[in-house]
Amino acid sequence: MQGEFDGLAAVVTGGASGIGLATALHLAARGARVACLDLRPDGLPEPLHGIAADVSDDGTVRAGIEAAAEHLGGLDILVNNAGIGAIGTVETNADDEWHRVLDVNVVGLVRVSRAALPHLRRSAHPAIVNTCSIAAHAGLPNRALYSASKGAVQALTAAMAADHVREGIRVCCVNPGTVDTPWVRRLLAQAADPDAELAALKARQPTGRLVSAEEVAAAIAYLASPLAGATTGTVLAVDGGMHGLRVRPPA
Repeated sequence: MQGEFDGLAAVVTGGASGIGLATALHLAARGARVACLDLRPDGLPEPLHGIAADVSDDGTVRAGIEAAAEHLGGLDILVNNAGIGAIGTVETNADDEWHRVLDVNVVGLVRVSRAALPHLRRSAHPAIVNTCSIAAHAGLPNRALYSASKGAVQALTAAMAADHVREGIRVCCVNPGTVDTPWVRRLLAQAADPDAELAALKARQPTGRLVSAEEVAAAIAYLASPLAGATTGTVLAVDGGMHGLRVRPPA
């Protein structure tokens, strides 16, 4: 059965785990040739191709994108997924942490997109999908720095979509709620009561459960697909209803 990504080449940053790995596998299963840029890309399953790169280092980003394009025979899809988290209010994160998180989550996306654009301009079906967050538009406690970085990603997505629409390059983003990933599980393990914290995270999503990485991957694939050729500048929530639903608490 032919997939809508047959013949297309994709790069996924942060593609060795969590949402990135789920997305890379999803795209590959639907016909794409996929390279994963990651700090530690070893041990990726077939047919994924791993390339070591640090989105906070422009040299490794440019080298990684060039290596990916050479290995894949071009580049049609970029998934800007690499990112790091932060916990705290505006009082609790030091300047160094602000610079580090913004450098990875925002400027890192810029570095990768900048390196990929010359290749995307040669594609018949170019698309960029950025992994954003519910934190871009919902006030979450103790997430000031992380929310600021994701708010910037959402605004940047719209600006990029406007800048490149006449070139035929579509730019969208997904806004997941709390996703069941290794990073979230590490945060839970650090909580005083991990079970209670997990219950609270589930309860704040109207569906009553965490989002799966595979559900986010499916949304990314939709936005990246040539079948979504009229979709650009779109923010797609994958958040169990957090963004728009106001349901009563369970009886």
